[in-house]
Amino acid sequence: MTADRLMPTQESADLMDLTRSIVDKELRPWADEAECSAAFPREVFRTLGRAGLLSLPYPEEYGGGGQPYEVYLQVVEEIASAWAAVAVGTSVHVLSCFGLFHAGTAEQKQRWMPGMLSGEALGAYCLSEPHAGSDPAAMRTRAVRDGDDYVITGAKAWTTHGGEADFYMVMARTSDTGGRGISCFLVPADAEGLHADPPEQKMGLMSSTTATMVFDGVRVPAERRLGAEGQGLPVALAGLDFGRLGIAAAATGVAQGALDTAVAYARERETFGKAIIDHQGLGFLLADMTAAVESARATYLHAARLRDAGRPFSRQASIAKLVCTDNAMKVATDAVQVLGGAGCTRDFPVERYMRETKIMQIFEGTNQIQRLVISRALGR
Repeated sequence: MTADRLMPTQESADLMDLTRSIVDKELRPWADEAECSAAFPREVFRTLGRAGLLSLPYPEEYGGGGQPYEVYLQVVEEIASAWAAVAVGTSVHVLSCFGLFHAGTAEQKQRWMPGMLSGEALGAYCLSEPHAGSDPAAMRTRAVRDGDDYVITGAKAWTTHGGEADFYMVMARTSDTGGRGISCFLVPADAEGLHADPPEQKMGLMSSTTATMVFDGVRVPAERRLGAEGQGLPVALAGLDFGRLGIAAAATGVAQGALDTAVAYARERETFGKAIIDHQGLGFLLADMTAAVESARATYLHAARLRDAGRPFSRQASIAKLVCTDNAMKVATDAVQVLGGAGCTRDFPVERYMRETKIMQIFEGTNQIQRLVISRALGR
């Protein structure tokens, strides 16, 4: 079942049709197998990149799609309805380009953005550290100036695409003045001294490689610093608002997939002489699931439209991330319940959806952090 979508232009409607076609032909048939084998879908990302789906919210002058966030996020949702790991990866790649686009000079953007948005390159975002997940200002990874270079030493945890990416947007400490001492760097994957630890063994998103990236005296030319020295943390925090919207859309896509599976099963499965969807107790559960999915979609689209209008949207991004991921966890859990014993087997994807939505309540800022962001905004 395809969710109804209101596209702002015919071009964006055509883009959504293209996305659905790619999802049905190139993603959906392989998702379960890749998740079971933890196979990183590098060719899938190339397919999305060649179709222009990895660069949608960036300007055409740099090789992007020039699409509003309202459209980009619905593309992410459509991808997630079939394969959450790929949708999360799409969001992470877009976030990995954020620092260069928003803090880079015109020369830096002209030099590097076309390659990053070409569809062949894949990005990763290095912010969290083992001891500083929700407190990036406490990071210990350091970048020390040495002539025309910086030398980066430290480790970045929970890096999506760690060891698979072609470039890394890295936050590192350049002085000890708290949050003001952090700078942003664009580090190529082949930099000497940069390597990935073995991937984390996660409960979900198995085909999305997550690893700690180790910086062992990585030498990076000063021209790869994005923005002024010491101004990296504002770039990182602003980028998280965009990343949270990506995860909100991805979570909504998984919830839609779980709902579709549950409805299809409830129409076919019969007890006491009728389809189980016709039993009021289960029918009402499906109605609540539908309301949760559509409410989540409206929430992230509202935040996206504020962003597209050039208005503040940080609080709304946190609300969207909180509402969409909590709703997705509930919908996926209820989908397992609808399928009963079958929902606990790998014969159906709902057990995978349940595992995938749990982590979405944690990354890009835990939902407890989102409540903190929202409450602080209300206090101001």
